Amino acid sequence: MAGGCGQQYRPVVSAINPVGPAGQPVKYAVAVSNPGTNIPGLVTFVDFSGDTILSTPNILTTPGYFTTNASGSEGYVVNASGSFDNFPLGNPTTLITSNIGQTTLASGAGPVSISAFSLSGSAASVFVPEINLSRIAALQNSGSVSLTQELAVGANPTFVVGNDGTRRAYAISQGTGGGNGQVASIEGSPLSISATIPVGSIPVYGVMTPDDNRAFILNKGSGTVSVINVPNNSLDVNMPVIPATGMLGVNPVWADLSPRTTSVAGNQELVVLNAGNGTAPGTVSVISIPLCNATAQPTNPNCSSTNPVDATGFGTVLGSITVGISPTMVSILQDGSRAYVVNQLDYDPLGIHHCGAGEGSVSVVNLVTLQVSSTICGISTPAGTIDVNSSPTLVYGHPNTVSATIGQPTGKVYITSADSRYMTVLRTDEDIVQTHIALQGLGVQLPVAPTGGATVPVLPQTPGVLVTAP
Repeated sequence: MAGGCGQQYRPVVSAINPVGPAGQPVKYAVAVSNPGTNIPGLVTFVDFSGDTILSTPNILTTPGYFTTNASGSEGYVVNASGSFDNFPLGNPTTLITSNIGQTTLASGAGPVSISAFSLSGSAASVFVPEINLSRIAALQNSGSVSLTQELAVGANPTFVVGNDGTRRAYAISQGTGGGNGQVASIEGSPLSISATIPVGSIPVYGVMTPDDNRAFILNKGSGTVSVINVPNNSLDVNMPVIPATGMLGVNPVWADLSPRTTSVAGNQELVVLNAGNGTAPGTVSVISIPLCNATAQPTNPNCSSTNPVDATGFGTVLGSITVGISPTMVSILQDGSRAYVVNQLDYDPLGIHHCGAGEGSVSVVNLVTLQVSSTICGISTPAGTIDVNSSPTLVYGHPNTVSATIGQPTGKVYITSADSRYMTVLRTDEDIVQTHIALQGLGVQLPVAPTGGATVPVLPQTPGVLVTAP
């Protein structure tokens, strides 16, 4: 799940004595679902505070990937046929189908993901990998979305890594023939490719630190994480790769950055989800990624504020936590206390299947103790998921996307499944199911890779639900 600030505020309620506090900013959960073949997709807006549906405008058929921009003011969806939807998120109660903007990408593009952030020095703010054309479509949104430029990159591009206002972004390409992949450096002024950096086998996803100093590329085939020094526009000198032996996991597929700091102030932790082999359980690796900082400069002449070097302990795996089987996504509460992992199958080392044979689950990982603090079981049977009250304590379907957000009086976690027409809402004060919300369609599934070439690329997991949140 991605987050940004909503544009509306609730009215302030004032008492005569004392004056009441200002209302909380409005937040929405926004889910994309697929009602069926040749049927328009749906965008479902859910009020954060009341768990009520505000609107359900239609989008184009077979939606494949959904994201929002950094401010949370605009949403974007693509489908495998090359259609592109964009819509405002600020006032969902007035949003109707006719307000949805539609754009068609190049013929045969085969878009597989979307990244929405402004690139410094360029009008481009949306990047779509066109896997069949080995190009990145760079688009701008100035009232309506339009193509700015097509950038040629390596074969089978799958994802673009960057932050809002970043100096440069990185387009991940998997290549062909089972060899190593690469990332292309995208510059904003002028919009161009400045370098090609080798990474590991089958790179699928990446994240960039908020200070734009490091980018981390997950290599599913190699079981490693490539580390890019963004100011240098090259692999990190001291730690170019966090190795598989250090990761203590197999098949890294997703990552999130935790705001919880390590021993050096101001630096985050990288939380990597390893999917495993489909039989053994997956793991969550918590990795220390400290850089030198301003307080160290008097004693460390090599510490530059514009290009800080790795601090002691960079790349160290602080812990590896066992979760369920075939986990697909992890989302971290922004207070850094917990991570929520959705598992296609529950894992029970005793073989008792306390969640039921063949059912999924959600693992709640305590990022302070580095242990699973609780497991929330899933259910996928027709009888168990027929309505919101069928299984009030369970997650519906085999969950594949998750988005966590803090809030008052409690945070919430939103979960969708490719085999359920309901979105499950957890409350974070007790880590229990609060409710289920009908989506009228299945949660957005993984995009389907083309099969015409010699290599079928492994695509990034697609978020099915995001939250516009301050």
